[in-house]
Amino acid sequence: MGSKKSLIRSIRKDASRRVVKRKGHASSAVIRRKHGTWRHFPIVGIGASAGGLEAFTQLLSALPLDTGLAFVLIQHLDPKRESLLTALLSHSTSLPIQEARDGARIEPNHIYVIPSNTNLAVLHGRLSLMPRTEARGQHLPIDYFFRSLAVDQGSRAIGVILSGTASDGTEGLRAIKAEGGLTFSQDEKSSKYNGMPHNAIAAGVVDFVLPPEGIARELARVSRHPYVGMSATTKSVDPLPECDADLNKVFILLRSATGVDFSFYKPTTLKRRIARRMVLHKIDLLSNYVRWLKQTPGEVDALYQDLLINVTSFFREPEALEALKKRVTPTFHYALKPDGVLLLGSSETIGGFADCSSWRTVGTSSTRVSLPRNAWSLSSLIEGRWQMIWNLAKQ
Repeated sequence: MGSKKSLIRSIRKDASRRVVKRKGHASSAVIRRKHGTWRHFPIVGIGASAGGLEAFTQLLSALPLDTGLAFVLIQHLDPKRESLLTALLSHSTSLPIQEARDGARIEPNHIYVIPSNTNLAVLHGRLSLMPRTEARGQHLPIDYFFRSLAVDQGSRAIGVILSGTASDGTEGLRAIKAEGGLTFSQDEKSSKYNGMPHNAIAAGVVDFVLPPEGIARELARVSRHPYVGMSATTKSVDPLPECDADLNKVFILLRSATGVDFSFYKPTTLKRRIARRMVLHKIDLLSNYVRWLKQTPGEVDALYQDLLINVTSFFREPEALEALKKRVTPTFHYALKPDGVLLLGSSETIGGFADCSSWRTVGTSSTRVSLPRNAWSLSSLIEGRWQMIWNLAKQ
């Protein structure tokens, strides 16, 4: 027992010396952030379970020191033992690495490691240590952190799944992708245990499938893209400024392929989704992306799916969908305007419109109605909040 404690003290002492040596790196990052270079930087959540130490080591060893990204490592740990993961990984990188502390502000070019017996969350760019919880008898710290990261950082969230068993991380990646972030998974061939990568890839929530060294290289490449790191919350930031002509071409290509006119879609959300696709394909200019859409029909469908990801994810929740069908839609009334636009709501809501006398009421939701080919419809109730998703029906 004494020799084990001595080993732990030795590892920690060596790790602390390494952190001191890296203070120059840390201060440089902070100075650059003060001058605006790192004002809005993406946060990368990296999750692993069995075989994770090897995968973490491979990824960190191949990672450049100046990506401007912050990294938060989530590992399945024994809740009854103090973790040595931070000390062990300190030998793999010259980046400042530390165990996550409650309330710590996340800095670019830094690595934070989850402590044992806890969940980790992020709020306004600060880490929070949360009580360990179990869902259906399972502790899912990767899903927990990824979901928190998605909500807090939006399109600046990046999720990475490495070696591990079972499926922790898949739903977290789904949440990140739904917010417009980027998702990675270690390829199954290089994974010591491929359960987590396999589940994430099979669920269709992964943008890049690569070995750990390849993920490091792609993260470095992504960090230099002009649309990565832009604020997800600042309304004044336009993801694709001065590009109306090219944006209209994207609308035309989408309408031609799907029958859906996205020109009425929320502009900022639309532009962020397009920017996300541009990052995936290493394209810097919207005009070049328009050219790519013309040359690659499959990309038009991929963009279409990205734009509707929040809508389609709702229909993968059968309990919520069933509740909507039984408790909500029976109260709806439909009113068809002369211009073909369909209004859905209660009879009181429909009756409150000044020009409703010129509309044709076609019944309640329990009545079979024949809608025009170009009718608008209410598509979804998402994430416990009412959201009107106006989606033009396919031709």
